[in-house]
Amino acid sequence: MGIGRLERYVIGYMLMGVIAALAVISAVVVLIQFVELSSQVGTRADVGANSIFELTLYRVPALIQILLPFCFLFGGIGAFVGLNRRSELVAMRAAGISAWRFILPSAAVAFILGLVAVGGLNPLAASLNAKFEFERARIMENYLGDQPKDIWLRQGDDTSQIVIHAKARDTHQGIVTLHGVSLFIYEKNARGTPEFRRRLEAGEATLLPGFWRLKDVREATAGDSSIRSDSLTIRSTLDAEAAMERLASPEAIAFWRLPRAIQLTEQAGFSASGYRLRFQQLLATPLLFAAMSILAAAFSLRLTRLGGLAGLAGAGVALGFVMFFFNQFSGALAKADIIPLFAAAWAPALVALLAGVTLLCYTEDG
Repeated sequence: MGIGRLERYVIGYMLMGVIAALAVISAVVVLIQFVELSSQVGTRADVGANSIFELTLYRVPALIQILLPFCFLFGGIGAFVGLNRRSELVAMRAAGISAWRFILPSAAVAFILGLVAVGGLNPLAASLNAKFEFERARIMENYLGDQPKDIWLRQGDDTSQIVIHAKARDTHQGIVTLHGVSLFIYEKNARGTPEFRRRLEAGEATLLPGFWRLKDVREATAGDSSIRSDSLTIRSTLDAEAAMERLASPEAIAFWRLPRAIQLTEQAGFSASGYRLRFQQLLATPLLFAAMSILAAAFSLRLTRLGGLAGLAGAGVALGFVMFFFNQFSGALAKADIIPLFAAAWAPALVALLAGVTLLCYTEDG
């Protein structure tokens, strides 16, 4: 059965509320981020307002993505409260139409928009966030000149692991070049324990598809004299994007690349808990959007003539802030290995959904 005119009307009104909330939140985020970057970067490096604003635009999409669930909550509350104050919800319910009839389609649309946000907006936000981190590091390079800028990478497979240390790096047309490179090569024994085999020193290492190309190489193994060569190639499990992802936060990696990042990180012997948590949080995003839409309706259906509608809507807004801090707190507990990653990622969405459905059942069905 298709969506009727009534459902389309309510969905359209809710989407307008979400867009309005998104516009307000985006403006606030841009202002706060611009002021914060002006304080962090502008006072420490010789950059103008245009560069600060450019950094702000790179950073803002990632921040907005975090706050999108609350656009559905605040926008939904505004939309349903507006419908209630004009007695449109009263007329619908007086005609025998259950609130579930227009709330569930709204929640379904929120769920679909969550899928779009994860599959489409997240890669864009991750790309811009990675560019933000790179540009900020470049701008702050002179200010942080007295601090170490060494680069550490690690790659591995079922038989070996390589720890890569470099003094500097360049990225040109997607090709990563490291300077002042040391490679510590380990091979796994029968028990799977890495054992040191040799060390390579190179003036330059360029990452090409499937291998590292080393120049001005000096190779040393335990108990033997060093061997010099003009060039040498070493097999690599990294590509240029994966190598740069090792230098970025989980938020700077697109949803579609997270499984590969998890695999490469664990092959290299590192913990991938941060990437796994981010991946599960993104999977839970559509459910969280739908739950916020239901919560918005549940806090807005009280009859205006009974009073207390403003207080109930305010309680919904307060609950949104509680859910935000609960989400952040759950993530912190998961990163500290106190609770499972799956529970930390899905608990906020499930709690919001159950709270909304419970309150809606109480309001609608008594």
